[in-house]
Amino acid sequence: MQQIRASVAGEFEQVNQLIIEQLHSDVPLVENIGHYIVDAGGKRLRPLLVLLCAAALGDCRQRQITFAAVIEFIHTATLLHDDVVDLSTLRRGRPTANAAFGNAPSVLVGDFLYTRAFQLMVALDNPDILRYMADTTNTIAEGEVLQLSRAGNADTAEADYLDIITRKTAVLFAAACHGAACLGDTSAAVREQLTSYGLHLGIAFQLVDDVLDYEGSSETMGKNVGDDLAEGKPTLPLIHVLNHGEAREQALVRDAITRKSADQLAEVVAAVQRTGALDYCRTLAAAHRNKALATLDCLTEGPARKALQDLALLSVDRNH
Repeated sequence: MQQIRASVAGEFEQVNQLIIEQLHSDVPLVENIGHYIVDAGGKRLRPLLVLLCAAALGDCRQRQITFAAVIEFIHTATLLHDDVVDLSTLRRGRPTANAAFGNAPSVLVGDFLYTRAFQLMVALDNPDILRYMADTTNTIAEGEVLQLSRAGNADTAEADYLDIITRKTAVLFAAACHGAACLGDTSAAVREQLTSYGLHLGIAFQLVDDVLDYEGSSETMGKNVGDDLAEGKPTLPLIHVLNHGEAREQALVRDAITRKSADQLAEVVAAVQRTGALDYCRTLAAAHRNKALATLDCLTEGPARKALQDLALLSVDRNH
């Protein structure tokens, strides 16, 4: 990741500085929680996508730096809300904001970050961006509700799972790329290609995240392994077992999803591994990675394009 960031290191630092500035509020609890989750770090993939796409198109300007902060604020708001909904206690290796400050403050500060993002977008004075991001955040919200409605449902199909991760994860990756291209005054064809890059990258990234829930560790992942199972989320590794496992394995996974229980995590992990579910998920992730890579032909050769290629490769070949 350090090598990937190198081509936009200066701009990346400007984004981080802008984020800190825009967390300012005369309500102390807003700043405290905002800084708590932002300072936890993370990969900052989504704002990085904005900067890399802008640089690959020839020029990373202040408006794209602002938009990168917008994307990070929206992502951070979704994390705050997700952790409350999921009753999560660990993220990025430390207690979640809701565990540290309580559910109600976390939800309300998430709302603050959403609205601050839209204040920044209004300042960009670009109706197309504002319209696109309004649609994007609405789609993300629908994805979250859809995921919640599927929790505990062992009859969730693979197509349903892909619909959920596209809505709740991939569309924000796509929006990061689309916004960078739109603010770079590029052609509609290039905007479409880069949006497609972000969408497929986001799907690949989430697929691997769901794999790591069954082969990672709390130390490397920064979250509790088995959380998805305890929340009754029918992710693709589990769906694969339900479709291809032996009868006892299917019954085991169906029971775990329905009861929203990680009591038999070790047995579920064994079933996931024996059926080849993780290999299947990684193969599907690799297919989306390849689709993302294929869209980059619209860009000229250079450090930023190389970084976008490397980012696509890293989305699949990682352990956290």
